[in-house]
Amino acid sequence: MNSLSPLRQFSLVLSLLLASTWSPVFAAEADRWNPVYNVPHQPLISATERLIEATKFVGAPISDADLEKLKTVLKQDDELDAVEQIQEILDSYCIAYVHINPESRVKSEEGPAEKQLVQQGWRTFLVKVHNEAGINPTLVAQSPQAQPVYMKGQGARQRPMTEQDLVTSQESRLRFLDLKMFDSQPLRARLSGLNLEYRIIQLYSRDQGKREATLSFNVGQGTQDLGFRGDVPILFDCKPSAEIVLNVTDHDGTATMAAFTVKDENNRVYPNPARRLAPDFFFHDQVYRETGEVLLLPAGNYTVEVSRGPEYRKLIRQLVVAEDEPKQQFDIQLERWIHPASRNWFSGDHHVHAAGCAHYDSPTEGVGPADMMRHILGEDLNVGCVLSWGPCWYTQKQFFEGQPSNLSTDRNLMRYDVEVSGFPSSHAGHLCLLRLIEDDYPGAKSLEQWPSWTLPVLLWTKQQGGVAGYSHSGWGLTLPDYDKQGNRIPIERMWGGAPEGWPHQAAYKLPDYAMPAFDGIGANEYIMTVTHDACDFISAVDTPAIWELNIWYHTLNCGYRTRISGETDFPCIYGERVGLGRIYVKLDDGQELSFDSWVQGLKAGRSYCGDGQSHLMDFRVNDVAVGEPGSDGQLSQLNLPESQQVKITCDVAALLEQKPRDEIRNLRLDQKPYWHIERCRLGTTQEVPVELVINGEVVATKNIVADGSLTQIEFEARIEHSSWVALRILPSCHTNPVFVEVDNSPIRASKRSAKWCRKAVDVCWEAKKNGIRNEDHQAAEAAYEHARQQYDRIYKKAFDDE
Repeated sequence: MNSLSPLRQFSLVLSLLLASTWSPVFAAEADRWNPVYNVPHQPLISATERLIEATKFVGAPISDADLEKLKTVLKQDDELDAVEQIQEILDSYCIAYVHINPESRVKSEEGPAEKQLVQQGWRTFLVKVHNEAGINPTLVAQSPQAQPVYMKGQGARQRPMTEQDLVTSQESRLRFLDLKMFDSQPLRARLSGLNLEYRIIQLYSRDQGKREATLSFNVGQGTQDLGFRGDVPILFDCKPSAEIVLNVTDHDGTATMAAFTVKDENNRVYPNPARRLAPDFFFHDQVYRETGEVLLLPAGNYTVEVSRGPEYRKLIRQLVVAEDEPKQQFDIQLERWIHPASRNWFSGDHHVHAAGCAHYDSPTEGVGPADMMRHILGEDLNVGCVLSWGPCWYTQKQFFEGQPSNLSTDRNLMRYDVEVSGFPSSHAGHLCLLRLIEDDYPGAKSLEQWPSWTLPVLLWTKQQGGVAGYSHSGWGLTLPDYDKQGNRIPIERMWGGAPEGWPHQAAYKLPDYAMPAFDGIGANEYIMTVTHDACDFISAVDTPAIWELNIWYHTLNCGYRTRISGETDFPCIYGERVGLGRIYVKLDDGQELSFDSWVQGLKAGRSYCGDGQSHLMDFRVNDVAVGEPGSDGQLSQLNLPESQQVKITCDVAALLEQKPRDEIRNLRLDQKPYWHIERCRLGTTQEVPVELVINGEVVATKNIVADGSLTQIEFEARIEHSSWVALRILPSCHTNPVFVEVDNSPIRASKRSAKWCRKAVDVCWEAKKNGIRNEDHQAAEAAYEHARQQYDRIYKKAFDDE
C-alpha cells in the first residue's frame, strides 16, 4: 500500500475534522425544505392564526395533531425556534414553493405534500411564499390543464369551429383540473409583504387515475421567471369518488328523471360546473339523472335538492358519503302538487335551443338531441321544441327530421324546428316555426338569402302545414313608466329595468294606450301580419307581461283571433332550465299525446300559458270550452242572440311558498322573472286573485288560496256587445279567449284599440323599413298599407269608448 504524501494526509485530517464539527448542521439544513430566515415573529404568528381559521373554513388540510403542535408553538417564547417550527409543520402540506426575488421575478418548485387528488372533488393544499421583494400583489395560480374545457365563439357564430380558433375535443379531454386560490376572509386578498407567508390553493380533478398538471405562479404580468422556472409539473394520483347510485321514482312509483342540485358544506356545487360538458350544462347548478344512473361524490356531507319542473314540490335531502363505501344508493320519490296531464292538459315549451347564447360552441357546436331530451324529461315537459337558429345553424339543422325525434317517449316528445333569429328578417321580429316539413326557405342556400321581413316566412310556414308565431313578443314593445302624478315617463332600457334610485313605476295597466317604439325583435310586425291571417300565436312569459299582453289585447279588441302561447327562450332569456315558461294544451279524452295533436291545440287556443305555478283548466263560457268547437262549430265561439248574462267556470290551482319572497315581488314588472306566482300574492297572505277579463278590462275578481289545492270558481257577467272573454292570474297564468258574438256581429270592442293599432302600423313601418331589402320593399309597403286599411275599417265600426 502506498503511503500518503504529507499534503494528502493534511487534507484527510482536515476533512474528518470538518465533518465531525459541521455535519449535524448541514444535515439538519438538508432536511429542511426551502427555509426562510429573518422572519419577523409577531406578524408570522398573526398570519398563521388566520391561516388556521381559513383551513377550517375550506376543509382543513392540517391534521389535529399538527394543529395541537401549532397551538403550542404559537405560545412559546423562543421566537427563532417558533418561526422554524411553524415552517417545519406547515411545509409538509405545501404543494409548491414560490420564491419572489428582489426584482419581483417568480420561480416555483414542487412541495413535499402528498400529491393526491380525488375524482369530482376538491383537495386543499398550502403554497409557501418567500417574498424577498416585500410586495403585496395578488398571487395568481394557473395551469394549462385548468384552461376552459369549452369556449364560445364571437359574432354570428354560424360556423364557429370552422371560422374561429376554439378548444378542440382532444384539448378538452386533457383539461381535467380546476384550481382556486383562496383569497377570502379571514385571509388577506393580497400578499401581505411579509418575507414568509402561506397561501391556500384548492385543486379539483374531473378524472381518476394518474394525471399530470403543471402549476404556474405569478404576481402580475411579466413577473414569471425566465426559463419556465415558475412552472411546476406535478404527477397526481386522483383517487376515485364514491358512486352514488340513484333510485328516482315518480309520485306513482315509476322510474323517472329528475334534477339534482348537490352542494357541500362550503356551498360548492357538484359536479363542478367549470369542468362540465354535455349532457350536464356548465351554466346550471343542477344535473339531470334517472334511476340507475350515478353521481360521483367524494366523502363528505351534502345537501341535495331534487325537483322535476313546476308541477312538483322541491325536496331537500341530506346525503352523507362515507370514506369507506365506494358505492351507495340514494332513494328519492318525487312529490307532485298538481298533475295537469292526468286531466289531458299537456305541457310544452316551444322555444328552447341546443346552441347559441349560454351554450358553448366548442368542443362541439352546441349540444346534441340526447342532451336536450334529458333536460326535457328532467323538467317533465310533455313537449319540447328545440329550435335551430343562427348560431351553429349548419351543424344543428342536421338534427331536423320533420317529425318528432326517435328519442321521444310516450309522455315526453321532442321535435327539432326553427327560430328565425340571426336571419335577415330578425330585425322585424323573431319567429317560431313549428311542425315544418322543410326547414330551408325556397331558393335560399344560406341564411342571408332568406326574406328580410316576416310576412313571407309566416305564409311559407302555413303553406306547408306548419304553425308559426312571434318569439319573446315584448321586445320592442316597451311601455313608458308612470310617475307619482300618473304622467308617462319614457324608459331608456329597451330590455327593461331602471337605474338605481329611479323613482317611477313600470307600466302595469292593460290595455295601455301609450305607443311603443316597435324597435326590437319581438312581436313587432305582428301588428301588420295579423291582418293577413298569417300569425297563429304570439309568445308570452319570457318578456314583461304588460308589454306582451298589450299588443295582443288591442288586436283582440279589433276582432283578430291570434292565440297566445308560453315559452322560455332557453338558454337566452332564461338559462336556468327549460320550461320556465310553458303552455298547457288540452287533448280529447282517450287521445294519445302526439306532436301534431298538441301543436294543433296550440294553434286552436285550447290552452293556457304561464309559469306552471298556477293553472286555469277547463275554462268555459256557458257550455263553450276554450279552444273547442262552439256555436256553428267555430272554435272558442259562443253566439248570443242578444245581450245577456253568461256563466264562466274554471278549475283553478296555484302554489305559493308560505313565506313571501320579497326579492321577487319587490322587483319592477319589467325585471326577471317576468311571470312568477310570487308577484300575484295579496299582501302577506297565501292568496292570489283570479281575474275575469272582458275586452282587456277586469270586470270581476275572486281570490283563491294558493296552497296547491284545486278549486272550481264561477263568475257571472253580462255581455253587452260582441266581446272576448278570458281568465288570468297576472303575471303567472293566462287563458286563451272565448269569443262571444252578439246578434251575429263581429268583435269590434274598442275604437281606442283600433286607433292604437292603426297608429302602430305607421310606427312599425318607420322602424323597420330601412332593414327591408330593396327587392322586398314594394311587397312590404303593400302589406303595411293593407293593414292600415283594415284598422281604418275596424275603427269605423268599433264600439265607441273614446
